[in-house]
Amino acid sequence: MKLLIRTVIMTYYSKTVIAIFIFFVSFTQIFASNAEFWGRTGHFITGEIAQKYLDPEVAQIVNEILAESSWNDATVWMDQVRSMEEYSHTRDWHWVTIHTGETYEESEKNPNGDVVGMLEVQIERLKSGELTRDEERDALRFVIHMIGDMHQPLHVGTGDDRGGNDVRVTWMGRNSNLHRVWDTDLLESWGMEPYAFANAINLVSEEQARAWQQSTVRDWAHESMQYRDSIYDLPEDLALGWEYRNRNFHIIEKRLLQAGIRIAGVLNEIYGGR
Repeated sequence: MKLLIRTVIMTYYSKTVIAIFIFFVSFTQIFASNAEFWGRTGHFITGEIAQKYLDPEVAQIVNEILAESSWNDATVWMDQVRSMEEYSHTRDWHWVTIHTGETYEESEKNPNGDVVGMLEVQIERLKSGELTRDEERDALRFVIHMIGDMHQPLHVGTGDDRGGNDVRVTWMGRNSNLHRVWDTDLLESWGMEPYAFANAINLVSEEQARAWQQSTVRDWAHESMQYRDSIYDLPEDLALGWEYRNRNFHIIEKRLLQAGIRIAGVLNEIYGGR
């Protein structure tokens, strides 16, 4: 009888422990998944916008190169592979440091490369027409992602705080940092799916779209620098919320729209007429 009771107790205890473990793992995965999703949303939006401005024949070529990779996958692929040894050399290609008052040309260059210089390199590689299909797919995904990164203003950093990562703030009462606010939190506050968001902000004339496409990669970096005063206009308690959001959200909208339109412009230039 004692053996039976002990067996029942141990079985119950084991099932309870397993249930708690499964709940904890599931909760952790859900939380991580949501955080990752919102971290990728900006890139998804740029991809949605880009597809609206691709010439039809270019869209067909790009889709053939991407093959089984969707546009959503292509926009975030560079983030996914940077921890892989094969792509470890690309880890610094997501950002650039340009001190206030400097131009890119005057800035000290990262020996590992930066988002400006390496974007220019990858565009020229695609224009060469000399890549293997796998190399072309990689270069295409680099270009799509890096254009998006450069339009997030804090990916063009001052050199003082790792692009806002060292600026600890609270966002709507939660611990965060300034870089995450601009990468993720501001977009999350809108609560829209990427496709719907892309449609909502796509309110630009053909003339304006063409003008944005005629600017250069280095122009895009210098544009990001112009928003520093607004980004770093923080309250003394570093508690950010609706006032900060409402004051700055137009920047997010414009930069996402510019990024998507410029992705299309670059790809139309590369593949148009082939």
